[in-house]
Amino acid sequence: MLPHRQTTRSLERRMGARVRGALPFGLAELVMFVLKQGWACLFGGLLLAAILISRAVWQTDWPVARYDFLFLFAIAIQVLFLWLRLETWEEARVILLFHLTGTAMEWFKVGAGSWVYPEAGLLKLMGVPLFSGFMYAAVGSYMVRVIRIFGMRFSPYPRLWLTWILAGAIYVNFFAHHFLPDIRILLFLATVILFGRTRIWFRISDHDWWMPLPVAAFLSSLALWIAENIGTLTGTWLYAGQRPEHLVGFGKIGSWYLLLYVAFVTVSLVSREALYPPGRPAPAPDRPGRIRSARAT
Repeated sequence: MLPHRQTTRSLERRMGARVRGALPFGLAELVMFVLKQGWACLFGGLLLAAILISRAVWQTDWPVARYDFLFLFAIAIQVLFLWLRLETWEEARVILLFHLTGTAMEWFKVGAGSWVYPEAGLLKLMGVPLFSGFMYAAVGSYMVRVIRIFGMRFSPYPRLWLTWILAGAIYVNFFAHHFLPDIRILLFLATVILFGRTRIWFRISDHDWWMPLPVAAFLSSLALWIAENIGTLTGTWLYAGQRPEHLVGFGKIGSWYLLLYVAFVTVSLVSREALYPPGRPAPAPDRPGRIRSARAT
């Protein structure tokens, strides 16, 4: 363990002070927003970088298969995150839960012929390389870290039992639509009805901003769709009938949009203070998208 480990919050403050000192307010807020988002998705970014680099350099006669390397690399990232306290053990346990639910869906979908992992690997079970679960874990890691890094608050937040029912229905539909009518249109409507009034309040420097939760979910799903195209472009996995040079269908944005609600409800198990923050009601807007507030303590 490093004796006097630098906290990420301290690094964020110093970086923020430098950016605000060099740029006008609006531009500084935008730059810090992008930097913080990049820091929040560090796990996923490293995993995508490993997918790209390994695809470019890997040789079929090497003693370790590329899929196995990606699994070991993902394990190393997770250990490093815990060692450096970029994630807590409690957060890691919830991320593991999403990892397991994602792996279960991978087994089912590959078995149903929805997509395939074409390369060989020792650490591959039922046609699914074990690193694939870490792609879902990367989404969970992003969520717990982005909530903490931006000091997010969600208000007004629906009743928890309703969110659990919605997340369960979304997850079950990913399996059931192979045998029963697909109800994703109803699930899209349910996300808007349940979370349409919910605003994500987040702090970039010393100002609070807000965004409707469904809008944030859509933008995040678009980013995941782009990341998924990197996976298929490198041939790491391919949808049924897809060639590596073909884009993933735009309909997958909707799938990621729905899956994000499953991830968010799972992560809410360890981010309860962000849902019903004691003593910190959401302030009234100063103008659309921005509120005046005291400095963060």
